[in-house]
Amino acid sequence: MEKHSLNIRESLRLVRCQGVGSVIFGRLFEFFGSIDAILGASVSSLARVEGVGEKTAEKIFRSKNDFDVEKEIALADKFGACILDITDERYPAALKKIYDPPPVIYVKGNFLPADSLAIAIVGSRHCSNYGTEQASRFAHLLAAAGFTVVSGMARGIDSAAHTGALSANGRTIAVQGCGLSNIFPPENKRLFEKICESGACISELPMEYEPLAENFPPRNRIIAGLSLATIVVEAMPRSGALLTAKAAMENNREVLAVPGRIDSPLSKGPHGLIKQGAKLVESVEDVIEALEFLQIDFQQYVKDTSQKAIEN
Repeated sequence: MEKHSLNIRESLRLVRCQGVGSVIFGRLFEFFGSIDAILGASVSSLARVEGVGEKTAEKIFRSKNDFDVEKEIALADKFGACILDITDERYPAALKKIYDPPPVIYVKGNFLPADSLAIAIVGSRHCSNYGTEQASRFAHLLAAAGFTVVSGMARGIDSAAHTGALSANGRTIAVQGCGLSNIFPPENKRLFEKICESGACISELPMEYEPLAENFPPRNRIIAGLSLATIVVEAMPRSGALLTAKAAMENNREVLAVPGRIDSPLSKGPHGLIKQGAKLVESVEDVIEALEFLQIDFQQYVKDTSQKAIEN
């Protein structure tokens, strides 16, 4: 992607205002109908929007010129990132449908129409060899079948998923919990570059944001939001992977789980999801079966994708 959204300056001004998160941004846009109208609104007008109120309206009004938009755009250009707002036709359609879509996303790489068939693979950073093998296997086979593999580029399961997709010459998307001028974890620099060549690395955070712990739970909703389904491979009962699964459930996406050893603590997450109704998956065929509600002829899709790969 080469060009930022046409009205990205106004969108960045608004989304970086104090008190404006994803939900409030959406409510403001629905109420006023355009970014310009929001930025030009009075405090009393802003306060009329659901969930805003007088104090937040005052914060929004006073901080709308605080963020250095030109510096941010120059940084994005320097690092080869494109900034899209939610009104841009290139913004992923599936992500736009979640309850709290990010108003602005930074993209290094490219989105393609084929990325509408995306599957997330997530799991523990401290995984076993079995977990790494399964994440890589599922990612490789799904990518070979024409699916885009989405994950968070963290150590462990995430990195195995991206690597598995790349090994099949497939597409993969990484969602970072920091700005795109940072790479986290730092040892994934080469992986980051490969992902940008065969898909995209994206973030909703400003270019220079550090990988702070508080950034990762919101990041997980984007992983789920980009995907038709989320596959969990090894996760402790309280983990980011389960937050991603929860986000998928809340946004009416499928949740799938790979079973593990019953005596392993890393199996408690996926096994707990299975007990709650998530589909147990052992193969790509199981994943495709879980997506039959989409009424897509996946057998034909996979056949067409394989033929294109041979031709290329």
